[in-house]
Amino acid sequence: MKNSLLFFFLLFVGNVIAQTNDHILFDYDAAGNQIKRYLVDINPDGNKQSNQPVKDIKDITDSDLIKADIYDDLKYYPNPVKEQLYLKWNLLNGNTVKSITLYSLSGQLIKVVNNMENDNAYIFPFQELPQGIYSLILNCSNGEQKSLKIVKH
Repeated sequence: MKNSLLFFFLLFVGNVIAQTNDHILFDYDAAGNQIKRYLVDINPDGNKQSNQPVKDIKDITDSDLIKADIYDDLKYYPNPVKEQLYLKWNLLNGNTVKSITLYSLSGQLIKVVNNMENDNAYIFPFQELPQGIYSLILNCSNGEQKSLKIVKH
C-alpha cells in the first residue's frame, strides 16, 4: 500500500513538472563557457509575468522600452513578441549599427537588414515567423556585436 501511494505521488509530481512552459536559455562566451542563464516563459496563452496588453508601435514611450541586460545603449519592446519588435539604440563615439541579423535557435539565418548606419531605431517584423526563440544581432561599425534573445509567441 505504501509503495503504491508513493508511486502515484511521484507520477502526479512528474506530470505537473512536465506541463510547465518555462525553458532555460544560455549565453556563452567566445570560448564556449556558459556566462548567463535565462528562464524563459513560452506559454502560448500569454505572458505569465504581465497581464498588460502589448502596445501598438506608435504608442510606445521610453518608459515601455526594455533595457537590454548587458547593453546600456540598446532597448526593445516587447519580449515576448507577437507581431513586431521595436528596437532603439543610442551608440556612443560615432559607433553605428551597420546591419541587424536574425537567427533561429538552431542557428539558421532568418533575415538580414543592411544599411542601418543612419538609423537609431528599427521595427523588426515577426508576423510570418513561427513561435520559438530567436537570436537578434546588431552588427556595429566598430566590429562589436550586440545580441538579444527574443521569444516569439
